Amino acid sequence: MKTGPLKGIRIIELLGLGPGPFCGMLLADLGADVIRVERPGLAKVDVLGRGRRSIALDLKQPGAADTVLDLVAGADALIEGFRPGVTERLGLGPETCLARNPRLVYGRMTGWGQDGPYASMAGHDVNYISVAGALGAIGTAEGPPVLPLNLLGDFGGGGMLLAVGVLAALLHARATGEGQVVDAAIVDGTATLTALIHGLIAAGRWKPVRGGNFLDGSAPYYTTYRCADGDHISVGALEDQFYEALLTGLGASGDAVLSENRTDPANWPAIRTRLGELFAARSRPDWVEVFAGTDACVSPVYGLSDAMTDPHLRARDVFVEIDGVRQPAPAPRFSRTVPGTPAAAPEPGRDTETVLAELARNLKERN
Repeated sequence: MKTGPLKGIRIIELLGLGPGPFCGMLLADLGADVIRVERPGLAKVDVLGRGRRSIALDLKQPGAADTVLDLVAGADALIEGFRPGVTERLGLGPETCLARNPRLVYGRMTGWGQDGPYASMAGHDVNYISVAGALGAIGTAEGPPVLPLNLLGDFGGGGMLLAVGVLAALLHARATGEGQVVDAAIVDGTATLTALIHGLIAAGRWKPVRGGNFLDGSAPYYTTYRCADGDHISVGALEDQFYEALLTGLGASGDAVLSENRTDPANWPAIRTRLGELFAARSRPDWVEVFAGTDACVSPVYGLSDAMTDPHLRARDVFVEIDGVRQPAPAPRFSRTVPGTPAAAPEPGRDTETVLAELARNLKERN
């Protein structure tokens, strides 16, 4: 049985790529009954598909749209991640679905949005975060922009934004009985994520170019350093008291170079060189032990697999194992409506018979 704060909410997911399934995972993790509509295919490891039921339908075949509309009639929301106009051509556009269920929340996930000069163009995460201005701000002044995987656009600015929009619209629908369309675009969400930086630019505290800013890795007290064993350590000693704790741990409280005005970018190269020398003298495990329990804001830089072994993350069960696959646990956490551990992603079409049988019963009851 599903548990979590969204227990009792039913969502139809027209299977897409990346950010759409991530949104579906978030909602399913929190207890929603998410029914994936997808083509039958080969089973695969699919962490994003966990916690769902799956029905096999080829939306281009006659009768498929009618089946989805029957599902929509008893659903709270639908999410889709096709290019603008595709669901309309399939007979599953917002007008059709809302006519069938006026309380429906219709969530749309695209890169460019439903309108604008780029709406009909293809694109991927790298394109959306480029145009939104985020990619151009990541990296050093001397090097090219650094891709933050597809975490910033697809998932932070995309799937997470759609989940927030769907939940907000669900609250409105429950209060008023009115459904609506949620237009979630990765360019919109990515731009929203840069709000702090735009504020710093307006306040004269940020250079509107890559490199030379205190949060982009340029400042020697907010960056990473290589240790003696070749692994890296991260330093986030922004505030004075944290910087002092950093110098204490390094045994460099009276160091002349490190005592210079660290807020002056002119001193950054010398401070960075000196800190680099100190960190390079010992291994990462040594530094982890030195700074454990302190306020120096020093942490090991883990790879994805190594992160699963961190004692803090293990104590909080940040990662779980589902059918032999280690993966992030549902988040955030709730004191009353505690979500359970999600089931592994089903094989495409596994629940077709069950869902169609439920649908037949529901239609009979409504008629």
